[in-house]
Amino acid sequence: MVKQICTHSGSFHADESLAVYMLRLLPEYKDAKLVRSRDPKDWEESDIVVDVGAQYDGVKYFDHHQREFMETFSSDFHTKLSSAGLVYKHFGKRIIKSILGDVSEEDLDVLYLRVYKQFVEALDANDNGISKYDIKDDMGIKARFNDNAISIPGIISGMNPSWNGDSSAENFDKCFLKASAFIGSAFVTLVEGYGNSWLPAKSLVKEAVLNRKSCYESGEIVILEQFCPWKEHLYEIEKELGIQGQTKFILFVDSSNSWRVSTVPVSSGSFEFRRGLPKALRGLRDEQLSEASGVPGCVFIHAAGFIGGAKTKEAVLQLAKMGLEQQ
Repeated sequence: MVKQICTHSGSFHADESLAVYMLRLLPEYKDAKLVRSRDPKDWEESDIVVDVGAQYDGVKYFDHHQREFMETFSSDFHTKLSSAGLVYKHFGKRIIKSILGDVSEEDLDVLYLRVYKQFVEALDANDNGISKYDIKDDMGIKARFNDNAISIPGIISGMNPSWNGDSSAENFDKCFLKASAFIGSAFVTLVEGYGNSWLPAKSLVKEAVLNRKSCYESGEIVILEQFCPWKEHLYEIEKELGIQGQTKFILFVDSSNSWRVSTVPVSSGSFEFRRGLPKALRGLRDEQLSEASGVPGCVFIHAAGFIGGAKTKEAVLQLAKMGLEQQ
């Protein structure tokens, strides 16, 4: 028998738009009938009910509007869940596997948490009226501009029929399906990116960190033989291995097939680095830099000392070593 998903009628929001789309990624709900209704009879006749019904049991009912509701993703989070978070909490791992195919349990645990933190939690907060900041604008923080219209919840809200347009139930349903497809596509793209790009990058960075002492005995220089996004992974891997703060330089090949030497920020998003490239060489380029450093094949060192380039791996390795040796 065809299963039935029910959510509320009328104006829709980002959370139930995504919740319905995620459910339809599961085999049992792939061809499910969607009913948008506030009639308890329709709830009773449905197999799963999201964002309506004032009940949450983790089996059929996934609503968060009841006064006593205080569910969070886990004890590590404080953000109250919306219907999107509830569906993701209970079905998230299966949803990820439906998008990516076979995933190891270890990788699935990583992706399950990552996708919630980077995508779903913000929707939960928005729908529950939870501010990103502890201090409100009128208490000292003033936003430079308004980005509500380009946020995903803002875009979904704008997909509702206009007040002076066609306000029929049929048109609301049509607009809801459009909104659900929009946010669902963004969600799938995000999961695919993390599963097919972000996670493999972590494996490359970890391998390079584990082999770090083969290029420099102190282990302060890490060589990536293949470029990949490394900064965020590096901090996590250092923590896993108990070597926080040890890596000072990362060497990698850039898109032009030249080599780069990058400093490591003291923390993610910081402009302060753990160890900079030699001060006497900053701002120099090409032959002038090669002559001043005594390293052939140099291309540049940025004036701020956080990155440099050369034609060979050996050259950038020498620049990194000079950075470590400077007082």
